[in-house]
Amino acid sequence: MQDENGFSFFGALWNGLVWFVQNIAEAFYNFGYAITHPQLWLDWSDKEAIMRFVYYGGSVEFFFVVFTIFLVLTVIGLYYRNFMWGMVRGLEGFANTTGRFFAWAGLLMVLQQIVIVFMQRIFTRPDIAFGLGIPLQLDISWYAEELKLYNAMVVCLCCTYTFVQGGHVRVDLIYAGISHRAKRVIDMLGSLLFMMPMAVLTWMYGWYFMWRHLIVPKPSASDTLDRLVMKSRALRWNVETIGFSPNGFNAYFLFKVLLVLFAGMVFLHAIAFLYRSYLEYVEGPDSAGKYLDKDSLGEGEEAFEGVH
Repeated sequence: MQDENGFSFFGALWNGLVWFVQNIAEAFYNFGYAITHPQLWLDWSDKEAIMRFVYYGGSVEFFFVVFTIFLVLTVIGLYYRNFMWGMVRGLEGFANTTGRFFAWAGLLMVLQQIVIVFMQRIFTRPDIAFGLGIPLQLDISWYAEELKLYNAMVVCLCCTYTFVQGGHVRVDLIYAGISHRAKRVIDMLGSLLFMMPMAVLTWMYGWYFMWRHLIVPKPSASDTLDRLVMKSRALRWNVETIGFSPNGFNAYFLFKVLLVLFAGMVFLHAIAFLYRSYLEYVEGPDSAGKYLDKDSLGEGEEAFEGVH
């Protein structure tokens, strides 16, 4: 009985390893086929193409394509260190640029709240209208609820920017007292064991969560490609326009889009943080913060930068 259990365990382990290697090998074919046949998943005038896009966006095949690209880039970066530094600078630059742009949503949120207060308390208006000719006229409650969208933009699209700037709250029990190389090992393990798996899980759940509020019949993560293609015969756009109040904000599908964007950006920055940690581990303490583009509060404020 024990021999049978041991055999079953090692047999399952072997089958899982074979499955893993096969999917990596097939990823090259899947990637090549996708970029040479874009009309099969990007021609959204074809309902079947939409369903293929939905399926592959949260599929095992897509995961292994991304994973294989990551492996290939990592191997190249291990041989050509400047190439890896280039990827770090590119990904961190993307995080910084995106975050610095959408950080202005915080200011917009404050200004809109001031306008709402003035319209309600001073002008006693139930709505706000913008434009000439045919103005955009919406109830004040719509603008009040829309403030949550600006907050979501800051949270989702400025998350990796804040990480680059060292602005996230950290609970430090042992990190500050260990050596430079030990810190980099912890950073690498954190990227591989926490940031990447969390981003993948968020993407897998968020992807179908988003599409279930955009189209009908509603896709499911358990649907096969053939089943989704069959569902495409009845496909129609059904973008979520239900608000929490009768005249309130009615574009809550945007929050689902932001969730997917958040997961994608965290995954990309996990790669950048892994590469930076490895390079700083290899090159030693002198490379700490190399090429890091951090914002400055101005002369004399250095002690407060990155401390929140």
